[in-house]
Amino acid sequence: MSTPRVPGLEPIFSTIADDDPDCPYVKVRSQKNADGSESHVWEKWVAFSVEPLYLALFARYDPGMIVRHHGHYSPHTVVVLSGHVIVGDQDLGAGGHVELPLGASFGPIVAGTEGAELYEVMMGDPRSWSDDEDSIDRLLAERGATRLPDPPIELPGGLEDLRAVFARAEELAAEADPGS
Repeated sequence: MSTPRVPGLEPIFSTIADDDPDCPYVKVRSQKNADGSESHVWEKWVAFSVEPLYLALFARYDPGMIVRHHGHYSPHTVVVLSGHVIVGDQDLGAGGHVELPLGASFGPIVAGTEGAELYEVMMGDPRSWSDDEDSIDRLLAERGATRLPDPPIELPGGLEDLRAVFARAEELAAEADPGS
């Protein structure tokens, strides 16, 4: 039986450490908190391939950061490395694991008072979709927080950043119901 070995292809190593200039943490989500401070989700894309499409990343959630209820265009797994997050009604601490099959969604995700560090793998298209904006709006309002525009990111291989689709949908909803 033959193997799929590719001569010259070698493992690629990375670390969660901050001091890697070739693979920095970048802001991907932002919010303004009731006290005027900002919280963010920071991601370090340690493996991002377009062919075949997949993404592995370390994520850091600042304390109290809230991420909308969403799913991905691929199967997705999450492991909590430190801190804790509440995912929907599940409180996950270090060692907690979430499997998100293709077509499933989860959240909102709320980082605990110390924040959280996660390791995530999307086994296919890592971009996200959402069909439940009300849940994050309620949580933000309860905490006196507001969403800030998504920080710009550059995706490899010409992939379109779909986060703007959600922002435009939110704008249209606000225009249709100015009292909300």
